[in-house]
Amino acid sequence: MAWVAWVLLTAAAALMLVARRLSIRPIAAAMILLACGLAGYGAAKLRTERVKAPVATAQAGPARVEGWVVDVASPGQGGQRLLIAPYRIEGLAPTATPIRVRVTLRPGTPLPAPGASIRMLAVINTPPQPASPGAYDFARDAFFESVGGVGFALGPPDAWSAPAAPPWRLRLAMDVNRLRWGMTRRIVAVLGAETGGLAAAMTTGQEAFVPPEQVEALRTSGLAHIISISGVHMAIVGGFTFAALRLMIAAWPWLALRIDGKKAAAAAALAAVMAYLTLSGAPAPAVRAAVTAAIAFSAILVDRQAISFRALAVAAFVVLLSQPEAVIEPGFEMSFAATAALVALAEIWPRPVREINTPWPIRAVQALGAWLAIGAAISLVAGLATAPFAMQHFNRVSTWGLLANLAVEPISTLLTMPGLALSAALMPLGLEEGPLRLAGLGIAATNRLAEIAAAAPWAERVVASAPNWTLPVVFLGVLWICLWRGPLRWLGLPAAFAVALVPRPAIPDAWASADGATVAIRSGGAAILLRPDVKRFGAELWARRRGLVPSTTAAPLAGMYDCDRQSCRPKRGAPVAVAAAWNLKRPLPAGRLESMCAGAELVVLRNDFDPRACGAGVVLNGADFRRGGAAEFYRRPDGGWRVVWAQDLRGRRPWTWGLDLR
Repeated sequence: MAWVAWVLLTAAAALMLVARRLSIRPIAAAMILLACGLAGYGAAKLRTERVKAPVATAQAGPARVEGWVVDVASPGQGGQRLLIAPYRIEGLAPTATPIRVRVTLRPGTPLPAPGASIRMLAVINTPPQPASPGAYDFARDAFFESVGGVGFALGPPDAWSAPAAPPWRLRLAMDVNRLRWGMTRRIVAVLGAETGGLAAAMTTGQEAFVPPEQVEALRTSGLAHIISISGVHMAIVGGFTFAALRLMIAAWPWLALRIDGKKAAAAAALAAVMAYLTLSGAPAPAVRAAVTAAIAFSAILVDRQAISFRALAVAAFVVLLSQPEAVIEPGFEMSFAATAALVALAEIWPRPVREINTPWPIRAVQALGAWLAIGAAISLVAGLATAPFAMQHFNRVSTWGLLANLAVEPISTLLTMPGLALSAALMPLGLEEGPLRLAGLGIAATNRLAEIAAAAPWAERVVASAPNWTLPVVFLGVLWICLWRGPLRWLGLPAAFAVALVPRPAIPDAWASADGATVAIRSGGAAILLRPDVKRFGAELWARRRGLVPSTTAAPLAGMYDCDRQSCRPKRGAPVAVAAAWNLKRPLPAGRLESMCAGAELVVLRNDFDPRACGAGVVLNGADFRRGGAAEFYRRPDGGWRVVWAQDLRGRRPWTWGLDLR
């Protein structure tokens, strides 16, 4: 099917050539848009075919996994995780073995370094489905990362002697990740886990040592973006290198007269950005930021304007042609929206008049005032541009996020990132401790500011997601404001804030996870979890997406439901008369199922119990969830129930292969 992509790309190229020869601008513009659409479809098809890989099916029990540790992945809610290139998975044929699997380790398990050959007993399943209908699809991300299975280890990994050497590309990736892991361990050894974990995440992209409570404080305060290596980090590293080298060249008159200092500094900054990208492990946000920075510095090398919408458009085209799936990822949407807003800000920002013979104290005060004003404007504009996307995807609004970012920006720009960059450069010489200590002061201050902002009153609000069509409208609104000049640009404001202005859809009365093992119901503005102590991740995602606050304890259940270790049944007065049983093989106590069916209008069963044997109104079993995924339940005016399935909205896609879609 790759020929379809090549036909589309050829047609796009032909349309572009015709458009260039046409002098009728409306027709030429329409053909260019059509060509871009065809090129996008063609690139998406090629990308899909290139990353296609086997996907594991749900296993009935544990299996022996043998392979190589590719990297130490970012921790999940269950604990530390490894990215493994399996050589063999027990029970799977070689052609059905995934290229990569992500495995969660048991708490306290020592982390093996990338490149290690290991063997472990683990349960491997298909990548997770959306937590609720229309929610973010984690399996899609896994598909484009060639991760064909996720699971959890039942014991610590053991050393394993591989019968053959891994492919050279895998060896290269593991060598780079081993270097990153060694730097991570060194940074943590110098600064300690509390400060060094965040320093390592900002340097190498390894988040294994960042304490969970620190991550939560950064999220609540609106500072979580500093954990992921993205545009801010690339801009600081590239900008610091560019400014420092240009100053050094200017300070050496002999060299300044013989070379173009600006171009030399741009070339060095470009090399620094590429080195930082390699050092970070090249995650998707870092790749996008590196492409944008590379286009800007390359523009300087060819005597073009570095900060312009043309350069930003070229960067967007490069990213979308190489990673078309990025267009629906929050990182891409937020980074390019923020960058477009900042480019528009740079165009309208007034250029100060430099006075002659002004005393230096006055110049210093003026420079400080201008720097503070620019920093405040940058944080305000970038925050406003990314707020709709953060609200739609993450359902969090950090009340004090703008103030926290304003306070952290000078710390990161002048202290943290330069110190981390110098420490990385000096680490091969063993001279990294001094710069690391300097960066550690900045990180400690950042953590303290995050804690203050997270503990402040009304620090965070939960916001329900708007209808899906609002995000394209937001895109158009942001583009209108950025590209149009003059007062008419503000006509795009209502569209840019459509996510905040549009009424929210109706909130479902109940929800069940994709495997039927977790159920939650709505009670006012709260989501009551029937299993508040386990399997919370999906329930919390669903609750936040619908603007509900998830319960953190079992206290709300006491007066509403009668629950034991395997099931719950409603009491009189429960907001939703739903009964649930999450037992797979162990039978329920005698009479329990009958009482559940008799006292409930909605019954959710995890196993394959025959629903016809239950007299409730709506009965769903394991086969229903394998076919439909997560479900939301809406009470109809006639008292019945409307069930919305995640798989119906998801459709048949390459990353849904292996599911029971009959």
